[in-house]
Amino acid sequence: MAQAVSLHSLPLFVRLAGRPVILLGEGEAADAKRRLLDRAGAHVVTDEAAVAALAIVAIDDEAEALEAVARLKARGVLVNAVDRSEHCDFTLPAIVDREPVLIAIGTGGASAGLAAALRQRLEALVPADLGGLANALQRARGAMRTRFPDGGARRRALADALAPGGVLDPLGSSRDVAGWLAGGSVQDGAIVRMTLASPDPDDLTLQQARALASADRVYHRSDVPPAILDRARADAARIPCDTPPDAQGSGLVVDVAMRA
Repeated sequence: MAQAVSLHSLPLFVRLAGRPVILLGEGEAADAKRRLLDRAGAHVVTDEAAVAALAIVAIDDEAEALEAVARLKARGVLVNAVDRSEHCDFTLPAIVDREPVLIAIGTGGASAGLAAALRQRLEALVPADLGGLANALQRARGAMRTRFPDGGARRRALADALAPGGVLDPLGSSRDVAGWLAGGSVQDGAIVRMTLASPDPDDLTLQQARALASADRVYHRSDVPPAILDRARADAARIPCDTPPDAQGSGLVVDVAMRA
């Protein structure tokens, strides 16, 4: 059986406001990390012995840097060792900031230049007012629950609205969440059947990818690769079956098979 694709790192957004972070080193690299920590509201300390959960080591001298990394790790501190990815417990991504939306691009330390290039591309693509849409959706949570009491229906309605060309397309110009709620609708109890010719998730059509991302349950044959199933929502039920399901029940169901 094919193995599920594993993540080399688990992306996390950590709230650092007012919390201590150790920063060791001087020079351009250390200054850059300090600016990033300042933006996050962290309390930057340069004392290696300080009590902190995170540390960044930006020391140029190789031996001195690795000794500091070893001491910090021995205390249970998670360490970022600048330009020494093999010694990093965590890495710092390139960031596209559309407060409160943050888009982080990481390469696991393989190439900071690649992450920076991708960030520059995304800066040009992502609207400057995207944060306004996020804030409007947050304020409308209660209204969304009233309009769509069922969680699955609410999720699918929102997915349709945020889809490419949808009334709230994040890359579009509309931020009228109230107008969408006044007229939004969603089809419940739908089933989408797909027969795939390729095991590569990049070969999914836009419609197939959207269906998987919105599904409540995914029925699949045993030969469907984990990489395809990983495109479904993390909390969607995965149900292996030898034949297509007869009844879909409530919510959106996707049935996936591979072409013989």
